[in-house]
Order: sequence, then structure tokens, then C-alpha cells
Amino acid sequence: MSRVEQPSRRTVLAAAVAAAVVGGAGPATATDSVSAAGAAGGPSARPVDYHAWTTYSQWREGAVRGTRPVAGARPGLELGAPAGTFAYPDPHTGTTASWEYGTWTSPVHRLAVPATEVIASWNARTPAGTWIQIELKGTYTDGTDTPWYVMGRWAAGDQDIKRTSVDDQTDGKSTIWTDTFSVDDAASGLRLVSYRLRLTLYRKPGTKLTPKVWRLGAMGSDIPDRFTVPTSTPVRAGELAVPRYSQEIHKGQYPQYDNGGEAWCSPTSSQMIIEYWGHRLTPEQLAWVDPSYADPQVCHAARSTYDYQYTGCGNWPFNAAYAATFKDLQGVVTRLGSLVDLETLIAAGIPAITSQSFLKTELTGAGYGTAGHLMTVIGFTAAGDVIANDPASADDAAVRRVYKRSEFENIWLRTKRYNASGKVVSGTGGVCYLYFPAHPSPRQRDALAAVGVH
Repeated sequence: MSRVEQPSRRTVLAAAVAAAVVGGAGPATATDSVSAAGAAGGPSARPVDYHAWTTYSQWREGAVRGTRPVAGARPGLELGAPAGTFAYPDPHTGTTASWEYGTWTSPVHRLAVPATEVIASWNARTPAGTWIQIELKGTYTDGTDTPWYVMGRWAAGDQDIKRTSVDDQTDGKSTIWTDTFSVDDAASGLRLVSYRLRLTLYRKPGTKLTPKVWRLGAMGSDIPDRFTVPTSTPVRAGELAVPRYSQEIHKGQYPQYDNGGEAWCSPTSSQMIIEYWGHRLTPEQLAWVDPSYADPQVCHAARSTYDYQYTGCGNWPFNAAYAATFKDLQGVVTRLGSLVDLETLIAAGIPAITSQSFLKTELTGAGYGTAGHLMTVIGFTAAGDVIANDPASADDAAVRRVYKRSEFENIWLRTKRYNASGKVVSGTGGVCYLYFPAHPSPRQRDALAAVGVH
């Protein structure tokens, strides 16, 4: 989380209440063509380094112990002959079970931008009886190393382990806040200059089951502290036909997954984009949902992104990982530098999920204020204003909103703000989820490359 306010991210991602506008449907692309970064009004320089391992040759660069890279249309990493057996005491069930495991450790990645924050994200398949753990170890500018920090223990389902972040990880110089590595005192000048990631793949002993990981990456950043951000010059207009879902119609549903309503902005936004890409949950997958509930797929998304430590659905990488459980879909967590970055993506047919916090008076037409909220950017008007599917709406028909460019850009990109009590608290500094095809078109690849994602 940001260096200004560093409680559990639970406080930062507790969204608000609703307001109004209109309804929509599935994949279409904006009419304008993609232009490279650097056009007039183009993206500002981003103090961000997103790096990922995705190809067979990249997987072979890592150190394996009980795992093996696999080639094919979608290369990845699987379990081979396990390295050993591990007894995992699940803190959320109180039970201990034995698991066979293997590890893969990445080469050292030297950050192009020495970082105050790092967020890992991954794409994987975890059949029943399997799960994965993601860890990060870095080197500081003073030459010392961090410990191995757990960035997530994850499975697509919840029948074997309860997916979880891990609290109380610190070495006195940095801390893990839910899903984010953060230098404790950025003003000291201390930064992370490099890191390695370690994957551990687990399966039930004596079986041939294996997780498969297709993408493992991390976004390091050093966003300057700022209360205000200059408004970028609009470059292109266009709107994508993204389904519209309200989080508010689920208020009070499934208390075990944080009770619906304002707590479900992240999975509701994720489900909109998953369905934009043509993916639907089957009746069998939704059979557990109360049949009286509208939009049961949103309930499923909440259950599938729920972090049992954070006790909420707002874990950023868990949302990206959920999206990537759908066939031929990828998900990453990164930071972008301006609304021109989003215009570039929209023009290539790629909507985005943005994270922001604001007072009711800071976003005209929202009708609410929030300490942290996710919404889906689906387009831009001819005047450059933002067209968003905002799940904090009274019903599905009210989800489509138009927000002023200058207001939206500022609340999304700033790192500091004043809350309703006048206290200085944090902003998310341009955090964004991007979901896109496993095999992007050339146009989509160019757009992703222009915003630093490969």
C-alpha cells in the first residue's frame, strides 16, 4: 500500500454507495486506431517497471527443484518429480495437511526503476488437490537483502486451502501490506533495486496432479508523492460494449465473503471484463448460488477472489488470477501513467479496472465518497471525459457513468489526499488491472507494450 497510510489494505479498499446512468453488452472495439506512446498529449514517463516470465525459454532460465518448464501453445511451469513433502497448517481452517511440492526460482531481475513498492501477479490453473505459493526476495540500495516474503498462497477453488495473503511480514525496512511490498520509509532514499520471485507448486501426495503457471510477474514502482496530477490532453475517443453489473444489488449476500454491496467492487468489475471477453460461468459452476439472487456470476467472482486473511475480495493479484482461470485469458496488476495510456488500450479493445479513492465532492456525478474503490474504464467521450462502468450503482442499468477527465485522472493517479476528517491519507498512484487474451492481436500487443506490459 502507499507509504502515507499503511494499515491493512482492508481499510483502503472499502468502497462506498451508489448513483446513476444506463445499460450494455459484449465485445466490440473502439473505432480509433492505436497510436504509439509519445503522441501529443501522450503518456507521461512512468516510474514503473513491470516484468514477467511467460515463454518457454524464460521458464528455462529459472532454477528448478521438482518442477519443469513445459512448451506448447501456452508455455508454463508444472510439477515434475516432487522435491519433497511439506505439512501446511492452514490458519483459516485449523487443519494441517501434507503436500508434495516443487519450486522454481527466477533469475534476478534488476529494476529499471528502483522501487518503493512491488506487487506480484500470476496466472495459473490449480485443479482440485493443488495450490501455489508466490514469494519475493529483493536487494536494497544499501546492498542488504529482504527475507523471502510470501506474496500470496493461492488456489482457484477453496476446497483444499483457503487462499490467503500473509500479515506481519517485515524486516524493519519494508513490510508486506496484503499484496504489496512497501519500503517503510521512502523519504530515507532506500529503494529496492532488484528481486527474485519463487514459485512453490503443491499437490496431494501420491497423485499425478499438478498446477500449471503460465505467467509470473511483478510491478515495481516509485511514484512521487503528490496531491494533484496534471490533466492529460485527450488523444482519441471510443467506447467498448462491456456488460454492466451493480455491486449494490448484492448487499447482504454471503457474509462469509464480506457481505456483498460496497465490499464487492473488485470482483464485480472483474466479472464485467471477463464477460466482455466472451466468458460465461456454467450452470454447474453457479449451482451453489442462491437461485433467488440476480447476477449469480458476481457472487461466484466474490467467492473466487476472497482473501481469508484480508477478509475481503479486494486483493489485487487474486482478482487478476481469477480472471486468468478462464480459458485463454491473462490478467496482470500494474500502474499506468495517464488517461492517454487508457485511451491507447481502449482503442485496441482492452478495457481496464482502475483503483481510486475520493471525497464525494471530488468526482462529479458519483454521488458518494470512498476510501478505496474499483471501477471499469470502458471508453472516452469526444471531449476526453471518462466513460466508466461504476459498480457502485443502484442497479445494473445505472452502472454506465461519464466522469470529468480532470477529476478522474487526479483521483486515480495521486498518491496523497485529504480524507473527510482533513487527515492526509494515501492514494493508489495509478493501480490498474488489465485482462487480455492469451494470444493478443498485433494491435493489442502494441497497445500493451506501449503501457509497459509484455
